Amino acid sequence: MVRVRHGDDGRYLAAQPLTARLLAAPATVLITVLAACGSPPQQPATPAPAPPSAVQADLTRVRAALPSGYEVGELTGASSAPAFWGFGAGWSAAPPRCATLADPAPGDRAARGLSASGEGGTVFVVVAADGAGAPPADVLAECSHWRMVFGHTSAEVTGADGPAIEGAETTAWNAVARTVVEAGSQTSTLISMQAAFFGSRVAFVTLITDPGSTQPALDPDFAAGLLATAVAAYRG
Repeated sequence: MVRVRHGDDGRYLAAQPLTARLLAAPATVLITVLAACGSPPQQPATPAPAPPSAVQADLTRVRAALPSGYEVGELTGASSAPAFWGFGAGWSAAPPRCATLADPAPGDRAARGLSASGEGGTVFVVVAADGAGAPPADVLAECSHWRMVFGHTSAEVTGADGPAIEGAETTAWNAVARTVVEAGSQTSTLISMQAAFFGSRVAFVTLITDPGSTQPALDPDFAAGLLATAVAAYRG
């Protein structure tokens, strides 16, 4: 028998033998386990909604709408639209507010899209989060004619009517980009861009063609149809 001194009054209490205390421990554990088994299961936490930039567009339908025989690639991450036609960092727009028409979603790292190149030109289609929304009417009015410049390349841009897509605000423009090369000669590229703003998203299609090509070129009507397909694919 082990005696344990209790407090300052000098009394001694009989302590349980060590074997008794060890035998009592499993019983305590068993009671705890049985109590836990009888408790109702904890409900799983409700998943947090996806962040606005998490684009989950199904681009299968978009791929099917691309011209047959074209080389197709996937686009992921932030997509600066001007880079598609060779305008790198540092390009400028005049008037400056028109820049938003050329680059509607430059910073969304979750953007997804497709590119396709073939005899009729190169086309890019992207679905991304839209932070700024559709350009206001005064910007569209000011940017009926504007200019982009990058290095030795300048593009004269003309605004156009955006395609009709239910539940979306659309914009469109066409441009001729001219690059000065050696000996003062120039090369030309035709650029067409159409964008649709719907909900918190933007989809845009950029079409690049060579005016000197002998092959039938893809045209803005094709881009408009592809844009409508991209919006429908995202909406499901």
